[in-house]
Amino acid sequence: MIISNQADLKGIMAIGRICALTLQHMIAHAEVGMSTAQLDRIGADFLAKHHARSAPILAYRFPGHTCISINDEVAHGIPSTDKIIGAGDMVNIDVSAEKDGYWADCGMSICMPPIAPERQKMLDITREAFDVAYNHAKAGVWVYDVGRAVEKFVIRNGFQVLDQLAGHGVGRSIHEEPSIPNWYYRTMRQKLSENGVVTLEPFISMRTRTIMRMPDGWTLKTSDGSVAAQFEHTVIITKDKPILVTVAS
Repeated sequence: MIISNQADLKGIMAIGRICALTLQHMIAHAEVGMSTAQLDRIGADFLAKHHARSAPILAYRFPGHTCISINDEVAHGIPSTDKIIGAGDMVNIDVSAEKDGYWADCGMSICMPPIAPERQKMLDITREAFDVAYNHAKAGVWVYDVGRAVEKFVIRNGFQVLDQLAGHGVGRSIHEEPSIPNWYYRTMRQKLSENGVVTLEPFISMRTRTIMRMPDGWTLKTSDGSVAAQFEHTVIITKDKPILVTVAS
């Protein structure tokens, strides 16, 4: 989506704020011993309170209002009464929603206490990798330059970026062009457009770069069972630093 008027800006900022508040609310209520279905219900109720609709359900008939992935689950984890959050677990919560025709997307990995030092480092590097993407994502920049910067940073700090998972355009639907890989994809010769709405979302793992899809048709896991983490915001591209859309303030 390209922001073309004040109505577009107002609409995208409104749904961005709702997504951010929902994510913040779910993180605040996540507890050891809780099922991911319980946590998803907390998110669902919060979205409904703000008159927003779950994007995964609306776009894909996903079996959950949010995606909640644990440890080696990279993304698209299905909320379940059988999946219990344990002590020390890495938990990724991904919230995307629609309101009044505008869509936004955000996500964050957290670790339940006690937090192992290597998992804390992984969280720190994932958030810093987002900052790298954020500082490189300007109008006219090649998308592969954003990915190259993220990849170099992550590898230099002892982790791996996950192939096949990338940022993307958003705004009028949940997944739009362009794709913004977190690695140097040299044949992807597309530039970021001014006023374009996109997600920046580094996915990293302890060891592997590859993922596999589970038999449920949704859940993506690391191919070697290593822990993964993600950090995501929806942003508006400008000639300078992007405008954060999925912020609670």
